[in-house]
Amino acid sequence: MEPRKLAGPREGAGARAATDPPDDFVAGVAALTALRVRPEIVVEPIPAPQRLAPFAHALGVRVTEGEGDDEVELAVGRFIVLHDPAGHEAWHGTTRCVGYLSASTDEHMVDDAMFSEVAWSWLTEALSGSGAAAHALGGTVTRTASTRFGDLAGPEHTVDVEIRASWTAADTALDRHLDAWLEVIGTAAGLPPPGVSLLGPSGSVDDGN
Repeated sequence: MEPRKLAGPREGAGARAATDPPDDFVAGVAALTALRVRPEIVVEPIPAPQRLAPFAHALGVRVTEGEGDDEVELAVGRFIVLHDPAGHEAWHGTTRCVGYLSASTDEHMVDDAMFSEVAWSWLTEALSGSGAAAHALGGTVTRTASTRFGDLAGPEHTVDVEIRASWTAADTALDRHLDAWLEVIGTAAGLPPPGVSLLGPSGSVDDGN
């Protein structure tokens, strides 16, 4: 599967300060726009929070499969960059990355006592593997099981996983941080690793065409 370039205007970086964005923030946002994203993942600028930091940039993420009427949404998420040139004591730095995702997963996972630890390791390993310089990492993993009754449409049993995380970026290579978060979302959505194709029903390789 060929990756595609992340599209979206840089104007999505909202700033409540009257001054121009600092060079570090501009460089970080520019790195985000240069990232190439696999075709199952859609990344688009969304309104950035205005009160969490003097400068912010936000992206919405969707993971889908199929096309047209057959398209199914597997996961949704957000990636937000907060920047305070004066630094933030709780961040131990000037730039904070914030990630959120929600995805449907295997219903048997909800009974796995180690699932939360495994899901959290998706992020720590992705950050390490992408070469992102990160510290002060924290967050939560939440599993929710639902059972439908009566005339409600949809699967009888579903399990959703939510991951909320934030960490401080020690450099302006924010594309590495976003790349790591997109890898986590892809894993939560059940996507195979990039470049790996699943076997079709007959045992033939499904190349997505």
